[in-house]
Amino acid sequence: MTDPKEHLTHWLRDAYAMESQAVSLLETQISRLETYPQARAKVQEHLQQTQRQRQDVEDCLAKLGADPSDLKVLAQKTIANIQGMFHSMSEDEVLKHALGSYAFEQFEAGSYRMLAAAARDAGEPGIAETCERIQAEEEEMGDWIWEQMPTLTQEYLSRSEAGATAKR
Repeated sequence: MTDPKEHLTHWLRDAYAMESQAVSLLETQISRLETYPQARAKVQEHLQQTQRQRQDVEDCLAKLGADPSDLKVLAQKTIANIQGMFHSMSEDEVLKHALGSYAFEQFEAGSYRMLAAAARDAGEPGIAETCERIQAEEEEMGDWIWEQMPTLTQEYLSRSEAGATAKR
């Protein structure tokens, strides 16, 4: 692969699969945040944003005459399901999800930063702008999670000490 558009197409397929994984992760988290309404509302909002981002990436692929990779999507969704299953077995599930989500948002933001640079190099400024917008959205969600970590931890500890449901 030496053509910048080939690299861009390959990486956009990765991004589409990544967004599919994010949808699965967010859906799992929403179902598990019963006693954390503020976090649940934010995750639901981000799920809608993530579904739009996935469509935006699919539109970028279409501009390049390509489709998403079904195999990559399946692999990423499988990873998301396994991760959700492992977190659900933890007493501090809500905190494990927060840590995993923060790391994932940083990974996504970095991926879109790379994609924007690749798109500009491939002569695709519209795709670069889409990737920069998505990057900013991922950074914003990552910042929100970071800011909520102390509050979420304190809420978890308070619930746990009171004998209330703290897990979800």
